[in-house]
Amino acid sequence: MQILIVDDDDDLLEALAIGMQLQWQDAEVVTAGDGELGLQAFFERSPDVVLLDVGLPRLDGFAVLRRIREVSDTPVIMLTARGDELDKVRGLEIGADDYVTKPFSPLELLARIKAVLRRTDLPPPTRAMPSFVADELAVNFDSHEVTKRGAPIALTALEYRLLYHLVRNAGHVLSREALLARVWGDQYRDQADYLKVYISRLRSKLEDDPEHPRYILTERGLGYRFARPPHPVSTQARR
Repeated sequence: MQILIVDDDDDLLEALAIGMQLQWQDAEVVTAGDGELGLQAFFERSPDVVLLDVGLPRLDGFAVLRRIREVSDTPVIMLTARGDELDKVRGLEIGADDYVTKPFSPLELLARIKAVLRRTDLPPPTRAMPSFVADELAVNFDSHEVTKRGAPIALTALEYRLLYHLVRNAGHVLSREALLARVWGDQYRDQADYLKVYISRLRSKLEDDPEHPRYILTERGLGYRFARPPHPVSTQARR
């Protein structure tokens, strides 16, 4: 596994590199001290996960993240000394997978990396389940393909996981806490910003009018519900 760490704090870079190699002895850790070097390393090395500081010289972390997301869904965890919720939401909207505020414990960061890597694995194929169809939208649980009017819709692994849980419970409200726990993990139950951003991203890809959705509905004070199709394809028990 290759881990790219982009930060302008030399002491932190060294500490993180040592910690990563202690945790994963066969891991290769690549470091960069500014945004331009970080991008160069990303394109040259194609890492499995990126730890990316926000306050970088030459090119800040948000700009680096935008460039990465133009070409790749590689997991990115933002590192920042800022506690501003707007910065957090901004990073998530651009495409960050997680956000860790400095100072953080090495154990917390390792746990976040493991969680992100687990989330980017698609759910295992379930060949016994037929595809889910709602009007022009179809989800194939076997191939993990999503189409609308026959045209494929490109989803990240995390977006697919969220959609998977919504459509498997079509017609039923899933609380924000339940969705966060199922998709991100139990430790994310109070991270409502994550869910809000990804629901918005799903709607932008699935809905004709994201401001007036007909698939992913908000149940105020409760959570979210995927509209039940008029003639459900799958009759198997919900998960």
